Amino acid sequence: MNEAEMVIPHLFRCPISLDLFTDPVTLSTGQTYDRSSIEQWLAAGNLTCPVTMQKLHDPSMVPNHTLRHLIDQWLQTGQQVDPESLTVMGPGPSLAAMKCSLQSQESSLENKLETLKAIRVSSDELSSRNSYMIQLGFLPLLLELVFGQVEAEQYRDSLKLVEEALSCALKLLAFSELGCLNMLKEESKLESLVVLFKHGTPMIKTSVCNLLEAISSSSETKELCATLGTTHQLLQGIVLLVHHDCEASEAGIKAILALCSVESNKENLIREGAVDGLISYISNAQVKEKSAAPLAIAVLEVLLGVESGREAVLNNPNGVKALVKMTFKVSDHQGSENAVSSLMVLCTDSLRAREEAISAGVLTQLLFLLQSQCSGTIKTKARMLLKLLRSKRIMDQNH
Repeated sequence: MNEAEMVIPHLFRCPISLDLFTDPVTLSTGQTYDRSSIEQWLAAGNLTCPVTMQKLHDPSMVPNHTLRHLIDQWLQTGQQVDPESLTVMGPGPSLAAMKCSLQSQESSLENKLETLKAIRVSSDELSSRNSYMIQLGFLPLLLELVFGQVEAEQYRDSLKLVEEALSCALKLLAFSELGCLNMLKEESKLESLVVLFKHGTPMIKTSVCNLLEAISSSSETKELCATLGTTHQLLQGIVLLVHHDCEASEAGIKAILALCSVESNKENLIREGAVDGLISYISNAQVKEKSAAPLAIAVLEVLLGVESGREAVLNNPNGVKALVKMTFKVSDHQGSENAVSSLMVLCTDSLRAREEAISAGVLTQLLFLLQSQCSGTIKTKARMLLKLLRSKRIMDQNH
C-alpha cells in the first residue's frame, strides 16, 4: 500500500500539511509540526504557533524522536497495526484515544473527567508514559483545559475537571521544558488563573501554588514570574490562603517564597500583606505545632531583606514576639536558625525591636537554646545575637 492509499492516523499527520510526518519537530508551545511545513510558516512572517496561536517567544525547534519512532514502528507493520494499540505506550487506554477524548467538542464532561483520571493513574503506574504524552502534545492541551475559560460561571460547572487536568499537567511538567507555561502571559489566560484561584477548591488552589513554584524554577519563565508578581488579585489570594490557616496554607507559603525569586516581587508581596499573613501563621503554629512554621519563618527572613519588610514586622503587634517564641522550642529546633537570624536583622538598627525582643524574653530563650542539642551554627548565631543585644543595651543606656 502506498502513502496515497494508506489511512494515516491523525496523530501522525502534520497539522499544517495534513500529510504523514517526515521530520517532526516540536515548538516551545508543545505542538509538533513537520519541519518543512513550520519553516515555511515562519518564513512567511508568521510569529505564532499555527495550532494554539500563541506568540512564539522562542522559535527554536526540537526533533520529536518519540513520534518519529512511533511512525517508523507503524510503517514497519505495513499499517496493519492500529497505532493506538502500540505496546511501547504501555497497558491501559491508548494515548491517542485519550487525546481524542480531551480534544473532541462532542466528548461529554463526564467522559473527559474519566479520561483525565485514566491519565493520572497511568502516569503514576507507568512513568514512561509521561514522556510520550509530552511528545504527543498533551501538556498544552491540559493547560488549555485549565485556563481556556474566563468567567467564574464557566468554572463552577467544571471545577472537578479543572482539578484533574491541573493535577495531570503538574505531573507532566516534571518531564517537560517549562516554556509552554508562558501562555499565561496572555491576558485572557492570566485572568483565568486569577478567577480559578479565587473560586477554585482547596486542591485547585494548592495546585496553582505548585504551578507558581515550577514557574519560578526556570529561566524560561522568569519574565512570567515577574508578571505574576504584579497581579494584585493573585497576590491577595495567596496571602489570604496563608492568613486563613487552612489546608492549602503551606502551599501558599511556598508560593510566596517562589515569587520572591524575582526581587521586584518582594515589595508587591509586602504591600499585599504577606508579612502579616506569615506572622499570623507562625503565631497560630506555636499553638498547633504546624510543620510549615519553620518554612514560614524562612520566607519571612527573605522579606526582611527589604526595608518595607522590616517595617511591616515592627508594625505588627505580634511580629517580634512571634520570632522570639520560635527561637527555642523544647520539641525541636526547626526554624530556630531563621528566627535568630531574623531577630539579628531587626535588632541591629532598631531600638524598638531590641526592647520588644527583650520584653518578650529573648535573653532566656537564647540561653535555653545554647544549652540545648541544637547545631553549632545555631549556637554561634545565638551567641552573636546575645552579644549584640548586650552591647546595644549598654549603648542605649548611655544615650
